[in-house]
Amino acid sequence: MRFRYGFRTFLLEIVMVAVALAFLFPVYALIALSLKDERAIAAEPLAPPTEPTFDNFSRAWSQAALGEALLNSTLITVLSLVALIATGSFAAYFLARCASRLGYRLYVLFLLGIVLPFQLGMIPLFTFFDSMGLLGSYQGMILFYTGIQLPFTVFLYTGFIRALPAEYAHAALIDGATHLQAFTRVVFPLLRPITGTVLILNAVFVWNDFFTPLLYLGGSARETVPVRVFAFVGQYVSDYGLVFAGLVLASLPIIAAFLFLQRYVIRGFASGMKG
Repeated sequence: MRFRYGFRTFLLEIVMVAVALAFLFPVYALIALSLKDERAIAAEPLAPPTEPTFDNFSRAWSQAALGEALLNSTLITVLSLVALIATGSFAAYFLARCASRLGYRLYVLFLLGIVLPFQLGMIPLFTFFDSMGLLGSYQGMILFYTGIQLPFTVFLYTGFIRALPAEYAHAALIDGATHLQAFTRVVFPLLRPITGTVLILNAVFVWNDFFTPLLYLGGSARETVPVRVFAFVGQYVSDYGLVFAGLVLASLPIIAAFLFLQRYVIRGFASGMKG
């Protein structure tokens, strides 16, 4: 079958190029502004940097204590992901294999957790965390993110597990394994594609979240990267060179994680939707 390059194909290519440029423009602006001083930003903010400087990066690293903030963000993100994968995968295994009404009702309850915005419970949650002494602590943030993202994690895992043949776990149970052993030794290794999807989607949410750390960690030594970068933006004076340099430094770890896990993201997400 011969491929004919016609006007419609040309028009489609033009549209795709325009879409690609629209997505690349914020990246260009972010990098260009991070390499300019205040005078260059005020004169020509979107022009390519004629005299690029890396002084913004060193100043952002030292003035905002980004090293400490990166450590805080990494610790909160990693521990939240561990808790989400451990609880979400096992809960999804029960929901996917349970044929009773209880399993269906619990699954619907988790779906409601996706639909309802968590902002509705911010005041009661803040009061609860304050009464429990969890404000300004790693434990409070990890508990918060685990609870908020658990419905979405269970949703992804449940769809993927339903697409897996149930005979794998049944064979392990017949051989004398418990349900926990069948899950950890047989089922969970098969969840690698969807686990990559769960990792990157939840990591992006937790790493980039600004409002919750500002509310729960603001003013403490455990502030995350978005909160520390926000310190460069004032009511009357804003050093945008430092802001964009801080944003570049803050985005590098999550971009590296995405590049490492990108082959699992689409494949795992599509497989989960199939179930």
